Amino acid sequence: MPRYLIERDIEGAGLMTPAELRTVAQKSCSVLGELGPQVQWEHSYVTDDKIYCVYRAPSEALVREHARLGGFPASRISAVTQVIDPLTAE
Repeated sequence: MPRYLIERDIEGAGLMTPAELRTVAQKSCSVLGELGPQVQWEHSYVTDDKIYCVYRAPSEALVREHARLGGFPASRISAVTQVIDPLTAE
């Protein structure tokens, strides 16, 4: 299944409390439950003013639908074409 990187512009994201992040995660999981197993959230990275999320989905349209239903910004969605890590150098 294709993997997507979603860039979400959220001012002050890095200042969110654990309780606020839990609320966001709960909302995301709730929407995923509505969409069914074809859309999967792998994990997210929180920075000062952005959240970068990694999702698996059959199409970008389903990732956008998740963002719409959850009320989350999806400033940019990029299809992941390759993954490299230190083992790639071997």
